[in-house]
Amino acid sequence: MKSVAIPIATVVWALALALSPARLAPAQETGRKNPDLVITSLVGRDLFDYYCASCHGRDGKGGGHTAPALKVPPTDLTTLAQRNKGIFPAARVEAVLQGTEKLSTPAHGSSDMPVWGPIFKGLDTRAEVNEARIGNLVKYIESIQAKAKADGPMPGSPGRRAR
Repeated sequence: MKSVAIPIATVVWALALALSPARLAPAQETGRKNPDLVITSLVGRDLFDYYCASCHGRDGKGGGHTAPALKVPPTDLTTLAQRNKGIFPAARVEAVLQGTEKLSTPAHGSSDMPVWGPIFKGLDTRAEVNEARIGNLVKYIESIQAKAKADGPMPGSPGRRAR
């Protein structure tokens, strides 16, 4: 009789474990997941939308949804070339993003704009990936530069001659 009681006790124990409330309860949901801090895309537009548009706006003109919280609206990134005699200052933009050139603008109080080079390095230690991110951001910002109007001089440039 004792040999029959052990297998029955084992079966009862296994059933109790299998039907326990902890095993039958659905997985606990912890709420909304926080957004990722880094995106896998290296496409300039994607990087700009993810890291820059909250302040500079998706169009780069400075009207992002966090812009009202800043002391002065962020820079209109579409006019960098116009404000640099018609030449896009790629090296300066890269230096600002890398943190090797500090900004001192009223919008940020001092040079408090996020310097993405060190941030990218903290999120991903692969130098080639971070260089590609910065390079592609610079190229994208260059691609959104306002075109000079054909019927008038570019601001800051000498006037057009009359024909």
